[in-house]
Amino acid sequence: MSTRPRLILASTSRYRRELLERLRLPFEVRSPDTDETPRLGEPPAELAQRLALAKARVVSAEHPDAVVIGSDQVADLDGAPIGKPGTHERAVAQLRAMRGRSVVFQTAVAVVRASTGYVGHALVPVTVRFRALTDAQIEHYLRTEQPYDCAGSAKCETLGIALLDAIESDDPTALVGLPLIRTSALLREAGIDVLLPADAPPGGP
Repeated sequence: MSTRPRLILASTSRYRRELLERLRLPFEVRSPDTDETPRLGEPPAELAQRLALAKARVVSAEHPDAVVIGSDQVADLDGAPIGKPGTHERAVAQLRAMRGRSVVFQTAVAVVRASTGYVGHALVPVTVRFRALTDAQIEHYLRTEQPYDCAGSAKCETLGIALLDAIESDDPTALVGLPLIRTSALLREAGIDVLLPADAPPGGP
């Protein structure tokens, strides 16, 4: 009989779901009902952390015995947040603003288990240097990828990688939306060791 608690991803993002699947754990997906509006003057790093924790907490309140993962990402250009463009026109404006410059993708993860009182969270920044892109390159990329649901319009796991000159990070999966190194560590603290079988006793050998 499994001693491992249920695992829930508090996100409807297919990118985060695909990343979490790499850990080969059974998990459920729930949509977190959270207001993602930035507060006045709120720095991107603080916004990402606040939203990641809010997502995890709202789903954990409904499923207190489960371990719940929340995550959020905000692109940070000189301290100003850059979110998901939503439209082609906004995506063009974002990439024009970022070309030839460095942008920090602030990726936050939170793990909550209400029944034990466990709350853990981490921020994993990723610094990305964009190429000096031409308007024609930007247009071709956007028409090909249509990355309108990605922060900063940069879908780096596919053609978006060609937008970049360099990536600096302690966790390469953070740029896609869920930092798996930190997530694995937080899950261990919450009672799920991804490197032990589901029926292993807590704390394992």
